[in-house]
Amino acid sequence: MQPAPVFRLFGPAHLVVILLTIALPVGLGIAVRLTRSRRVDRAVATCLSLLLVINYCGYAIYLMQRQQMVWQQALPFQLCDWAMVTVIVALLTRRHSWTEVSYFWGIGGTFQAILTPNLQVGFPDIRFLSFFIGHCGIVAGVIYLLVARRFRPSLGSIWRTLAWSELYLIATLLVDRLTNVNYGFLLHKPQAASILDWLSNVHWLYLVELNGLALLFFALLYLPFAMGDVRGLARQPKS
Repeated sequence: MQPAPVFRLFGPAHLVVILLTIALPVGLGIAVRLTRSRRVDRAVATCLSLLLVINYCGYAIYLMQRQQMVWQQALPFQLCDWAMVTVIVALLTRRHSWTEVSYFWGIGGTFQAILTPNLQVGFPDIRFLSFFIGHCGIVAGVIYLLVARRFRPSLGSIWRTLAWSELYLIATLLVDRLTNVNYGFLLHKPQAASILDWLSNVHWLYLVELNGLALLFFALLYLPFAMGDVRGLARQPKS
């Protein structure tokens, strides 16, 4: 058996994945806006949702059949797992409350995983394919919501998403303690290089800094919309 190909950070396969993650949903979103078809919108949303579910379940079954995963590692407690659920619900229900959480979790968390993945194997290994289908599918769903449905967050979206993030942190820390699995990288930093390497090695301080980093990312993600609001107010005629 040939050894698995080694993943190359920002190598050709990685760059193609990043490009497709942005280009495909933008193209689909523009097509939906041009056609103004609810049927096409529902079809795209359904296909994206099914892709995420099939990839998640299929890969879990694959690993269990090969005895490469125990039940403790199969629990849906990665942040990307929760982001996947919020994106699917947002796509299928069109509800703003789900979309705003999807935006901040999907772009702020999952996109970071795409840029600096905790991955050792490259294309076309099934682990490479499943990792990027799952993570890129989440980000693609968020970009589609932004383009096709013209979603935009508000300032309050930051605090509501932060509250959901605290719920995730508490629940996942409990699961991590019970299973000794590092869901959400809440017990320790990932092995692969990431922005988390800059945080403290003291656990309680590491968690505090994670919260601060999340808030910083959320604020940066809201900034383009805030700047748009300021420009809009500046253009309004003064009475």
